[in-house]
Amino acid sequence: MVSASASTSAASTIRLGMVGGGQGAFIGAVHRMAARLDGHYTLLAGALSSDPERAKASAAELGLDPDRSYGSFEEMAQKEAAREDGIEAVSIVTPNHMHYPAAKVFLEAGIHVICDKPLTSSLEDAKALVQAVEKSGKLFVLTHNYSGYPMIRQARQMVSEGTLGEIVLVQAEYPQDWLAEPIEETGQKQASWRTDPARSGAGGAIGDIGTHAYQLATFVTGLKAESVAADLDSFVSGRRLDDNAHVMLRFGARDGRQAKGTIWVSQVAPGNENGLKLRVYGTKGGLEWVQADPNYLWYTPLGEPKRLITRGGAGANEAAAGVTRIPGGHPEGYLEAFATLYTEAAGAIGALRGGAKPEGLVLPTVKDGLDGMRFIHACVASSQANAAWTRLDAV
Repeated sequence: MVSASASTSAASTIRLGMVGGGQGAFIGAVHRMAARLDGHYTLLAGALSSDPERAKASAAELGLDPDRSYGSFEEMAQKEAAREDGIEAVSIVTPNHMHYPAAKVFLEAGIHVICDKPLTSSLEDAKALVQAVEKSGKLFVLTHNYSGYPMIRQARQMVSEGTLGEIVLVQAEYPQDWLAEPIEETGQKQASWRTDPARSGAGGAIGDIGTHAYQLATFVTGLKAESVAADLDSFVSGRRLDDNAHVMLRFGARDGRQAKGTIWVSQVAPGNENGLKLRVYGTKGGLEWVQADPNYLWYTPLGEPKRLITRGGAGANEAAAGVTRIPGGHPEGYLEAFATLYTEAAGAIGALRGGAKPEGLVLPTVKDGLDGMRFIHACVASSQANAAWTRLDAV
């Protein structure tokens, strides 16, 4: 069952702040629910909007002390760091372009950072953030929430134990349809910033959901892409960032064999709500997982019938059981997966409180975020070069 160390018990919950996530924001509410689910955090402070009035109103709705509702993240970091009861960790849930400046300020103030993905809006900021994290010595967690699902942890352990043999093929897809029309022109908040290069960065769909597909593929397999050949499109007229991407991947070679992969992501595919899927094939068998039905993992040993592994069921391994909260047959999903990352972060912060080094962490880190940013920029560069093969370390 999911747990954190005794130092993060209800009697000494982690003091949490939030940047972004005010009125009208989707992901901020998700992070707050995830932080509350296992009881390891207390939200005490926030700079919830760049609009001071909206920030104040949002803080009032959440029951925050008015004295700890701040007009800017800079003010929040300075004043919270100076308090004896100041926040220990901050959750950053802003549009992409604000991830780096906010994270840097809190790291320099000695505060742990839990940040939404992708890491930043530019590769330069991503590299600078890696240095800032290393210099600070503080915990940095990137919330690629799909890596928190029990059946994804099951798949990761099966691959690492060699159950599938040598991995040869990896296929991920993430189709949606919510941007099939130019709703950014209506002022829709989520669409407006995600289709704006100044706030989202160089990638549209490839940055927003492509990074999820790529991170999931690498998290489960342990492979990293060496190069990509990408074809990015903006099918909605006038849209400045891609809304569909087809990507081929070449992973690092092992024992003379190079695994290959494909990723398809789209936000203009009618009939798809949140269709994240992962398929992994090795020399001894294959796995298939679908986010819409996350408590199931299909496993096919080579030459044998397909087998269904269920969360909390008889076939669940140690990795899956370790992040399972309720008995099998009672569905767990998106919020619980998010909460798993928050709870694992709480365990790490609890260890650091006691002067110990956290061990055995599988949380996405700032370096995973940098790998994701290299993936985005390599895909953009490849597409601009007529889908030419482009190395991730060349961007």
